[in-house]
Amino acid sequence: MATLAEALGHWRGKGMRSLLSSSPSPQDGPQLHHLHRNHRRPVELSPSRQTFSNRMMEDSIAAAEEVISKWGPEVEASLFYGNGHAEADRFLRAASDLHRSMLFFTSPSANSAASPATRSAVLFRAQSLLSAAMRRLERELHLLLSDHCRLLDSHCSSSSDASTIEDAAESITEMESTLDVVMRDLRAVAEAMFSAGYTKECVRVYKTVSKSFIDKSIRRLGFERLTQSQVQKLDGSALESRIRAWLAAAPIAFRILFSRERLLCDRIFAGSDAVRESCFADVARDAAAALLAFPESAARSKRSPEKLFRILDLYDTLVELWPDIESLFIFESTAAVRSQAVVSLLRLAEVARSTLADFEAAIERDASRSPVPGGDVHPITRYVMNYLVFLADYEIALADIFVDFPLQTPSPLLDSFFEAAAVATSRTSSHSSPSSASTTISFEGSPWSSSSSAAAGSISDRIAWLVLVLICKLDGKAELYREAALSYLFLANNIQYILRKVKESGLRPLLGDEWVERHGARARHYAASYAQLAWAKVAAAIPADVSGREAEERMRGFNAALEAECRGQAGWVVVSDGGLREEVREAVAEMVVPAYRVFYERCRPMLRARSTAVLRFSPEDVGNRLNGIFSGSTGSGSSRNRVSGSSKGSNRSQ
Repeated sequence: MATLAEALGHWRGKGMRSLLSSSPSPQDGPQLHHLHRNHRRPVELSPSRQTFSNRMMEDSIAAAEEVISKWGPEVEASLFYGNGHAEADRFLRAASDLHRSMLFFTSPSANSAASPATRSAVLFRAQSLLSAAMRRLERELHLLLSDHCRLLDSHCSSSSDASTIEDAAESITEMESTLDVVMRDLRAVAEAMFSAGYTKECVRVYKTVSKSFIDKSIRRLGFERLTQSQVQKLDGSALESRIRAWLAAAPIAFRILFSRERLLCDRIFAGSDAVRESCFADVARDAAAALLAFPESAARSKRSPEKLFRILDLYDTLVELWPDIESLFIFESTAAVRSQAVVSLLRLAEVARSTLADFEAAIERDASRSPVPGGDVHPITRYVMNYLVFLADYEIALADIFVDFPLQTPSPLLDSFFEAAAVATSRTSSHSSPSSASTTISFEGSPWSSSSSAAAGSISDRIAWLVLVLICKLDGKAELYREAALSYLFLANNIQYILRKVKESGLRPLLGDEWVERHGARARHYAASYAQLAWAKVAAAIPADVSGREAEERMRGFNAALEAECRGQAGWVVVSDGGLREEVREAVAEMVVPAYRVFYERCRPMLRARSTAVLRFSPEDVGNRLNGIFSGSTGSGSSRNRVSGSSKGSNRSQ
């Protein structure tokens, strides 16, 4: 009895759990395992103590059975809802105690006290209970994961409606406490299953539920997996719709779905790096790779200038997501995800460069031979400038795309064209067309290709180059007009339109104030050339001195010249820009009205006595006729509304 009393005192002091915990746990480390294996001899208990230990283990199994049997497969409720988790804590303790009891009955001390038949019966009973407990925990794991998924899904849905991804992240933060509770419960279940040797079952349930949730969530975000061949078969509108869906889904997928999945794996499987890597890789890898493969497939579809902006949108989004991709999919097992992101970025950059080269070539190839009525802004000018305005919004992306592909065209070539604006006297004096004295520029060889010896070109240089290509094309189209004055008016209107688009958009900081001033001077030069050529005959019809016999003939000549010029310019668009138009009006008025006033005042006494019909226009009347020409009241500006932009640019701002 003394021995039994001593044993009872020992158990009451340290507790059964303390006694059973003397066997090494997996967390004890190799040194402790080695100590238990090689330096500790089995504790040899007296027969009475062995019998009592067996009875205590049997009681522990019975207590565990009482808790576990309450949660059979027929019970639909969850352990983790209600009673402040008390029931869940009791169940997890029961499963742990049950597993410890099984370890005890397989120990050498139990072998010496109980018969093989007894041990076998007890172990069979314990194993059956443990299997039932693990099945219950599998179900609880499934329920908890589903609950976590529902919480996350509700936030993903609201995130798709959020104005920014930051708003979506803030929405997630508001539910952090709820998500933390669920993750804590999931970790408790996973640890219980791991300690009982049910790691495989735990991982299987986790991967099945989580992978299904990730795949469904991405579909609900509007992204559907398509093969490259399927993407190639999409028409333009369908591809546009798919790209918009991807642009909306990808940030939410990587910054919320995959980010939370990585956090969940890290929290639940913190005790095993191999398991957490395996779970995250198997759950997220395929979905992430499919998302990242879409931009590459979209880039491989048929190219068009308009599609460039969506290509740049895809590129921009991928660049923004790259830090998330790199940090989330850092494992060797997820290297394919990182590789796919890089492949897509490289492909998008390649297509962007090729598309811009195609855009330049399209400007050069424009073969329209019909002059725009009235010298108005040419459709190609509207299209190209609206295109460049949109392009300026992608300055950062383009700088990255062309960082290793400098512009080959040397800057002196750019300057040589602008210096051609100084050639004014020779043009106007010979009444030649504007293009006859223009700088000839050869476009053989694309400047978009790479050259290690070329000076590094900026995006500003590329934009300036494209504008230069456009101006050269316009210079050629000016030759289509029969009247040299209308050629200059055409160039003045188009250069002024280019300037307006630059000033009103992000192109101005790219091209700079010097560029604007230079082209402003060019537009004024063209407008002045128009004024000199168009109104030279009218000004020449005003004699510096006149005799009485010539007065009537000279006045009739002036009247005819003025009428002819007004009729001829009735359909002209006399400088669409208000400020420059006023400058031209004042210049023309200065050429004609003061000289005519002197002529009129000198001739009026002589002509009034003979025929007042010759005095058709007073100086004020002449001024009003000129104002009518420049204000459009005589029809001079009506063609502005009749000449539309190109079909390509019709969907962009005018």
